[in-house]
Amino acid sequence: MHTSFDPSLPPPTIREEDCPFCAIAAAHPPFDPIDPPHPFPSPPSAPTSYVVLSTPALIAFLDILPLSHGHLLLCTRAHRPKLTDVTGPEARDLGGCIRLLSAALVRATGIADWNVVQNNGAAAAQVVPHMHYHLIPRPEIRASGRYRESFTMFGRGQREELDEDEAEQLAEELRQQIADILREEQEDGESFLNKPPKQKL
Repeated sequence: MHTSFDPSLPPPTIREEDCPFCAIAAAHPPFDPIDPPHPFPSPPSAPTSYVVLSTPALIAFLDILPLSHGHLLLCTRAHRPKLTDVTGPEARDLGGCIRLLSAALVRATGIADWNVVQNNGAAAAQVVPHMHYHLIPRPEIRASGRYRESFTMFGRGQREELDEDEAEQLAEELRQQIADILREEQEDGESFLNKPPKQKL
């Protein structure tokens, strides 16, 4: 499947009640990332989704048209069209989750390089008008002698549909890696789950 961004098209007009990311969030309640459900539930009425992290504020899942193996999306659970629409607490949670998901992606895929991309508005190649980050692993292609090949950026170019069997296995591996990282960080006394200390006035 080939998808591309066309700046001549009008901005998407998805209503909140029709938003696919809102539907995924509604279908997958929050779970403890240190003890994710196993086997992982797959609601029959929801859009096909492979969730790797679900908190009260955020949800992360595999992109169904990935640019590379492990391509993840991270978004707010609440409908926020652009980054400027998120709340302060949501922004802090997003930052912590981006770091956590990045570490889990490296472990699960074995790929040490990745992009974090976030688009705002149709002119910036945002397709779904619900704020989201892309985390895109970037395998080293030059080592295999493919010097002329380059990866697409910012959601443009060749994208293939996600293989369901591979996706289930990868999502399970990512949930396990997230749990392992959080356990390790708890032992060290640091975790994105820890609340920041209150400032004394």
